[in-house]
Amino acid sequence: MKDFLNIIEDEDEVLTIEREISTEFEAAKILRKHPKKTVILKNIKGYDIPIISGICNTREKIAKSIGCNVDEITKEVIKATENPKKVTKYRKIDDLEYNGKKANLSEIPILKHYKRDGGAYITAGVVFAKDPETGIQNASIHRMLVIGKDKLAIRIVPRNLYTYFQKSEKLGKDLEIAIAIGMNPSTLLSTTTSVPIDYDEMEVANAFNNGNLELIELEKSGLKVPKADIIFEGKILAGERAKEGPFVDLTDTYDVVREEPVIKLNYMYIKNNAMYHAILPAGFEHKLLQGLPQEPRIFQAVKNTVPTVKNVLLTEGGCCWLHAAISIKKQTQGDGKNVIMASLAAHPSLKHTVVVDEDVNIFDPQDIEYAIATRVKGDDDIIIVPKARGSSLDPVALPDGTTTKVGVDATKLLGKEDEFERVSFSE
Repeated sequence: MKDFLNIIEDEDEVLTIEREISTEFEAAKILRKHPKKTVILKNIKGYDIPIISGICNTREKIAKSIGCNVDEITKEVIKATENPKKVTKYRKIDDLEYNGKKANLSEIPILKHYKRDGGAYITAGVVFAKDPETGIQNASIHRMLVIGKDKLAIRIVPRNLYTYFQKSEKLGKDLEIAIAIGMNPSTLLSTTTSVPIDYDEMEVANAFNNGNLELIELEKSGLKVPKADIIFEGKILAGERAKEGPFVDLTDTYDVVREEPVIKLNYMYIKNNAMYHAILPAGFEHKLLQGLPQEPRIFQAVKNTVPTVKNVLLTEGGCCWLHAAISIKKQTQGDGKNVIMASLAAHPSLKHTVVVDEDVNIFDPQDIEYAIATRVKGDDDIIIVPKARGSSLDPVALPDGTTTKVGVDATKLLGKEDEFERVSFSE
């Protein structure tokens, strides 16, 4: 995490608090007060390890970590996922750099964020595992509830890690895993990208790092992880489940309690001068890391329909999950409607889509509202799709996620462009 702090040029972006802070509610309250700052809590009551939060809580920080401008993030992610670089640099864990010992979660300042939470949650833990059949490694971020000094309940949705664990359980075996906390933002971002199940996210991270990524080979599990401040080794136990939740999700509302798999930790490595990375549930870091990687998928789907798409944004106000703004260079009158349909199909959780012309800045909510105010005629430009599959996180959706979706075509009428010219932009 020290490496990350070196790339922040504006000291005003970092808030360091020296006074003693409790992990139970107090730390989270401070993080909520400073939603877009990188916060360092140096003196955690009962712990020797400080806390850092907000390394990816603005698009500017994410863009800086992968070496681009904010409006180029989507294209940079697409480039990295389409051109992954095989990792060739490996090393063993350095005993001079890390203190290795038996896993004990009580030594880590894991936060309890809200009063109804099921307990203390690891929120920035990246889980590494191998496919039991192919040996391909996967990395993905998961929330994990502390249920003992060396046990966690992990929320797993049906994607790669879920598939690996299902295969392992059918074989009657535990799934070997490693958990890494506190890594370079670009590497963390790579673990949230949507890549095929036979891809290794560390090759995407290596692309972000121009082929210079070095991985640590863990002796006990054989897994390869990036340099991180805290590393655990353990297993997801076959046949064992525990209650997981409540947990505050993207929409700032509580997710339901479920029976989820259990992790048994065996060993941990703590880096010298380590900091514990905590992501505030429903904060901007949570929203951006979960939602932003869906933007390239929407962009590609829309591009197949309207090749002149310029950019895609899942808005922070829409939890980076439920609302999209898409800019296009309109060529035919039906382009806006086609973009709406393509975007809703590409990201099934999407609830509302607004399509605008390229003269509208989709990163400016006021500019989007201007387009809606001046270029939308409700009976012509609004599409309503009832009883569609949406997101189970949407509080107004049915339990299975069924909801109503809305698309707004806020593009100019072709042939009447002069009537929509923004005079202050051109004079």
